[in-house]
Order: sequence, then structure tokens, then C-alpha cells
Amino acid sequence: MNSRAKLWQSMLAQPCLLCSTASRNGIFCGACEAALPYLTAPHCPVCAVPTAGGDVCGRCLKDAPNFKRTVACFAYTFPLDKLVQALKYGEQLVLVNSLADKLAQRVQMEQTRPDYLVPMPLHSVRLRERGFNQSLELARRVGYKLSIPVLSDACQRVRDTPPQFSLSWSERDKNVRSAFACTQDFSGKSVAVVDDVMTSGASLDELALTLRKAGASEVNAWVIARTLPQ
Repeated sequence: MNSRAKLWQSMLAQPCLLCSTASRNGIFCGACEAALPYLTAPHCPVCAVPTAGGDVCGRCLKDAPNFKRTVACFAYTFPLDKLVQALKYGEQLVLVNSLADKLAQRVQMEQTRPDYLVPMPLHSVRLRERGFNQSLELARRVGYKLSIPVLSDACQRVRDTPPQFSLSWSERDKNVRSAFACTQDFSGKSVAVVDDVMTSGASLDELALTLRKAGASEVNAWVIARTLPQ
């Protein structure tokens, strides 16, 4: 390797966000990227919780959600949980492209292609506080990578609900009931809702219901990470 090439490589290197080792592969070094908690174990195709052989889980068989399928790239465990929190609450927007690109790669493996992407909406009060909607930023990058239109204003969160993480699982469905509205006709269209994390799935289920009421023929959930049962 000549001196010019070595200089160019050294200029491209940056500290890995997790271990600070010099990385030329983006914000993660090769070792840390390989060690991320990818969701590779068999899981329910509807809600992405682990199941034997990848069968539909009992909960989805008993009470199917309004979304048909979930694509999740990671399990919401360390260090992925800290990365999502850094993006969401620490304004670490440098994470958007790396996380969204991983989700886009997983979607391509699933061979699914909706007509539109819809980001999980933030209420205007929360948006003013945070300054950005991380789900919209992720959706824009995924849409760019997969050449799928992103409808940033087609759906709105019309109630400023308490954060889901502050509530028990039994309270979460009630918390988001009638929390969304759609101002676009989705008749006959398939939609993927993009969000950062699925925990109980209540918000995604309610938004999927709203989209179906607006005419969507199929709604799927695309998330960076899935919280797994203890």
C-alpha cells in the first residue's frame, strides 16, 4: 500500500462508538458490529417474540394484532438499548444511518415491499421538546435505501399520551386508544410503520388499526429493536 493510500485510510478512520477502537467501517468497529444483539433466533412472524420453530405465538393466535407481520433487526438488549436511547434522548443523530441501514438489510432478507412507509408519529408537544422524531429520521433513511415513499404527515398523534415505558403492560393499550388519526386515503395500499422499538406493540397496533380504517389493505411493523420477554 502506497503512502497516499495509507494517509487516506487514516483520514477515514474514526473511533468506534462502543469501544473507541479506530474504525474504517463506519461508527462501529468490525468486532462491535458483529457482537450487536441481532434478532436471529426463531420468533413469531407476527410480533417477533421468540417461539419454537418460528411459529405464531399464542397471544397472536388468540388476539391477532392489526399489523400482519413484524420485521425487527435487533433484540432490545445491551448495547443496542443504550444506542437507541442515545439517539432518542441524547440527539445522537449520527446513529440514524447505521441503524436504519441494518433494518433495511433485514427487510430485504424478508422480501417484503409495501407501497408506503409511515413513521410512528410524535405529538406536537413531544416534537417541540425533542426537536425531531427519531422514527421519521429512521423511515427516511430506510425509504431512501429501499426506494419506498415515506409519508411523513399522513398520520398524526392527536393525543399527548404519557410515555408507554412509564406504564404497566395492562395500561398501555388503553393509553394509546384513539391516539392517532390519518388524513390520507390508503385504500388498497400496503403500509409499513417504522419505529425504533416494539415493547408491548400497543402503539403499533393502534396506528395499524387507524391505517386500516383509512383503507390500508395490509400493515406491517418495521422496528429497529424488539423488547424480549424476561
